[in-house]
Amino acid sequence: MSARITVSKEDYLKAVLEAEYEGESVIGATLVHRLSVSAPAVTMALRRLGRDGLLRVCEGGRVELTSAGRRIARRTVNRHHLIERMLTKIFDMEWYRVHDEAERLEHAVSPIFEAKIAAVLGRAGKCPHGNLTEPETPVSRRRRGLVPLSEAVPSRFYTISAVAERDRQLLEYLEHHGLRPGATVRVLGRGTDQRVKLNVPPANISIPAAAAEKVWVSRRVVGKVNRS
Repeated sequence: MSARITVSKEDYLKAVLEAEYEGESVIGATLVHRLSVSAPAVTMALRRLGRDGLLRVCEGGRVELTSAGRRIARRTVNRHHLIERMLTKIFDMEWYRVHDEAERLEHAVSPIFEAKIAAVLGRAGKCPHGNLTEPETPVSRRRRGLVPLSEAVPSRFYTISAVAERDRQLLEYLEHHGLRPGATVRVLGRGTDQRVKLNVPPANISIPAAAAEKVWVSRRVVGKVNRS
């Protein structure tokens, strides 16, 4: 493929891939929202990417990546993941800040530098938000035993496994309340306004259901006796 892969093209292809994994049926409006661009800009971009053989617009306006477009999108996502890990493990950047920084650096890092980072950190491993190297669908998360915090059972203890990372305000909100990956929480119940009531030691808090839907947790068994 001779078409030059620009920052804009990588952004569009990655946005389509991430939306797919998050369970969305991707149309032009999806990309308007995710990339904060105008509808005419999306239309023009889809035409260019279609001419380059990187995606196709199917019946009903559904956007679908070609095999070539999917390879580029996956490479960009993996590079983003690796950079986030570098920023936290090597430069000690706060976990809720690294996504925005990686969004910029993912286009600037050369393959040589990327290989150097991978040699130090390894290709596998969770990012600071608890997400795996390869994007996951909600179905695959549930198969691993994870559930959204909004569905967690009252009176049980859970460990925060992963959080959605694209919304900086959400990440700062979660950090403010101690809801970071690895934290233990106990679900206390739900209010009439559907807010989720939690104990996050040492405090009791409540968060909107919309925020709780973005937090994936695993059941934590406490008080288990070791009989070995």
